[in-house]
Amino acid sequence: MPELAVISGKGGAGKTSITASLVSLAGRSVIADCDVDAADLHLLLRPRIRHRAPFSGGSVAVLDAALCTSCGTCYQRCRMGAIVPPAHASDPYQVDSTACEGCGVCVDGCPSGALSLQPSVNGERFVSDTDFGLMVHARLGVAEENSGKLVSWVRGEAARRVTTLDAFHVSDGPPGIGCPVIAALTGVRFALIVTEPSMSGIHDLRRALELCRQLGVSAGICINKADISPALSAQIEAEAQTLQVPVLQRIRFDPAVTQAQIHAQPVVLFSQGPAAEDIRSLWQRVQEHLT
Repeated sequence: MPELAVISGKGGAGKTSITASLVSLAGRSVIADCDVDAADLHLLLRPRIRHRAPFSGGSVAVLDAALCTSCGTCYQRCRMGAIVPPAHASDPYQVDSTACEGCGVCVDGCPSGALSLQPSVNGERFVSDTDFGLMVHARLGVAEENSGKLVSWVRGEAARRVTTLDAFHVSDGPPGIGCPVIAALTGVRFALIVTEPSMSGIHDLRRALELCRQLGVSAGICINKADISPALSAQIEAEAQTLQVPVLQRIRFDPAVTQAQIHAQPVVLFSQGPAAEDIRSLWQRVQEHLT
């Protein structure tokens, strides 16, 4: 089955909750959690880690204090403020690893060869088992960057493993339209955009649709909590009709979704209420667009 990417123009629209329910309805799946900056799909799928490894997304300058002559050349050249001057003139300089971008200007300019670039560990990557299939996921460290590169690894590893399995292939994408979302969408056949009936939801839906258009990805819309503002839901449907983008499902507001999250379960396994019923209908329509 072709890969499905579930995205949202904004955070908090319900994308991950819906992804978890779709996975549980599909049964045998290969799941890629591409929201590496703030991963939370694991809270609902409770993966059992099979393999873990560090992720290196770049380099950081490292100073050898024994070779440092405290000349200050690195301090003068660094535009990131990553070189910390010493309290006393005879002491060596230091590198603030959280500010260092790994550009190497200080390394090239150091007359004593005291600085070098070393791979930096930015996070962790995992391959895990869930009750619904294999899950590939990752986690960036605090204040770390290069999430687009890590998303590409997550998708690539999931794609490699899905070739040996007859499974539903789904990626839970990051919110927004930035680099990690582009990495999650590139080459995908169909994207499900989860939105909500609010002004910010409509604004960010437009941006997500434009990104899909630029990347040549077919898209469908799911309006989550559609009944909290029927007027704005109708506006979303009118715009979707103008753009010839299908609205696959309206999902009704249901307090059972929050209760399911508290119990760490997809709502379709926790409840028979309106949200669960609507997500089951959504799953049927998603399958039609993937076949």
